[in-house]
Amino acid sequence: MSVKNKPIEVTDLILRDAHQSLIATRMRTEDMLPICEKLDRVGYWSLEAWGGATFDACVRYLKEDPWQRLRQLRAALPNTRLQMLLRGQNLLGYRHYADDVVKAFVHKSAENGIDVFRVFDALNDLRNLEVAMKAVKDAGKHAQGTICYTTSPVHTTEMYIQQAKDLRDMGADSLTIKDMAGLLTPFASYDIVKAIKGAVDLPLVIHSHATAGLGGLCQMKAVEAGADRIDTAISSFAGGTSHASTESLVAAFRDTPFDTGLDLELLSEIADYFREVRKKYHQFESEFTREDVSVQINQVPGGMMSNLANQLKEQNALDRIREVFDEIPRVRKDLGYPPLVTPTSQIVGTQAVYNVLSGERYKTITNEVKRYLKGGYGKPPAEVDAALQKKAIGNEPYSDARPADALSPELDKLRKEIGELATSEEDVLTFAMFPDLGRDFLQQRADGTLQPEPLEPPASAGGRPVDAISTEFLVDVHGEQYEIAITGAGTTQSGKRKLYLSLDGMPEEVMVESLNEYVAEGASGRKRASEPGHVTAAMPGNIVDVLVAVGDSVSAGQAVLITEAMKMETEVHANIDGKVVAVYVEKGDRVTPGEVLVEIE
Repeated sequence: MSVKNKPIEVTDLILRDAHQSLIATRMRTEDMLPICEKLDRVGYWSLEAWGGATFDACVRYLKEDPWQRLRQLRAALPNTRLQMLLRGQNLLGYRHYADDVVKAFVHKSAENGIDVFRVFDALNDLRNLEVAMKAVKDAGKHAQGTICYTTSPVHTTEMYIQQAKDLRDMGADSLTIKDMAGLLTPFASYDIVKAIKGAVDLPLVIHSHATAGLGGLCQMKAVEAGADRIDTAISSFAGGTSHASTESLVAAFRDTPFDTGLDLELLSEIADYFREVRKKYHQFESEFTREDVSVQINQVPGGMMSNLANQLKEQNALDRIREVFDEIPRVRKDLGYPPLVTPTSQIVGTQAVYNVLSGERYKTITNEVKRYLKGGYGKPPAEVDAALQKKAIGNEPYSDARPADALSPELDKLRKEIGELATSEEDVLTFAMFPDLGRDFLQQRADGTLQPEPLEPPASAGGRPVDAISTEFLVDVHGEQYEIAITGAGTTQSGKRKLYLSLDGMPEEVMVESLNEYVAEGASGRKRASEPGHVTAAMPGNIVDVLVAVGDSVSAGQAVLITEAMKMETEVHANIDGKVVAVYVEKGDRVTPGEVLVEIE
């Protein structure tokens, strides 16, 4: 059977999803700009360069203005479409925003350089896409309607076909099947692409992570079935929880009717550049971002895998990540099988962490899970667990309306709240996405104190670390010299210390049992909880709000603090009835489990 010429178009994800999936979204703009001239010569259909977790990471960790990044990339890539990932009514934050904020954000993104908006909703509740899609069309830009692919008893091909038709009717210029966890298999890819292309006459993109090792095979079968475009990642940031290699697929389609026409030599030069860049971010690498077919069981998406591993490492609990992976499908079932993509991946993942680390399922329920169970994110794909819903929200009402219908216009209020710290409308939108984080960022910018997180321990003029322990050593043992680098640490359930090492470039893992302890000067100094009236946090995190003051009377179960861990907020409750006699924390403080934060008698 002959196949007519159909050159396949390529979107490269190197500037967004590739590093989000492998190094926790930590690539800095300074490492993107030098290679842009070559990226701009490739002839990609588009470069995904913004959105997703990049906005959060810029503000939270890198201390970069994400809008400035966009403007710099736009200037450096004049001949290439720039694409962003937009979470519908969630935009780039973790809640639904009022319609006026959504419209303003899309308008400013287009004005600053975005050409293609890939718009999705974590629940595939298309009501949450309507305002954003219309705003993209009003801005004269390309609206790419997105179907989040997942598997469950309720996710069927017929349902996906209907979503494709609805997105077409909404004005989509193209469609994407977004397989964020790498759940697609090659033949499932063929079937779903064939079905959608047979029902809807729009360009179709296939986005499938390589987590299970099937990404490239899924792309091939999707192309055979009629897909028009594929998402890939340059090889030095490909594979594992990222995507199939750009060069590999370009080579696979060369001299066929699907030939991409892209230059392998130029792509190889770009790959060499990013291979060196990746070394700079070694501290964010994780064994849990490698190829692992168990994703077909736990369904954890690539970006979530990278960030979850990094966050558990920060909490000295990386050794329990397998327990978390086992718990995630159970939480997902309880919540009605939401696809695992931001923000539902964070909602499910964080709740799974709480369930594992607290030793009791749903002992602590995050505010986001409560909001979800009230209908605050949209309609779940299937029925939620009734007992969990009752435990989480009691007799509070559930709403099946479009969540944003309950929100009043926000922009004017936001402008007043941030005041003179915002020097542009873009600053107001940064504050809108992350109020506390955004305000701190804008204040630090005004004060000239923005400092990105260190990539290596800081060193004094003499070369010795300042307020840090050395992480790289040359060790001489019996005449042999070894180069050792400490790349991570964790704590086992038995209390032993687990160190992740690189020994002459080879990864190793060792167990260390402390025989004495040294408490660093400057530790919190808070006493350890030992009485029922001692309130403590379930997980390490930051204090978002203090809800009580000394002298207040409280009841058992009453929220006294709000903490943030893994970007999700959780209420901390009083264990007993009584009077608050001491509050040991304030907003912004870092806390760890076991510390007394509030004392009640």
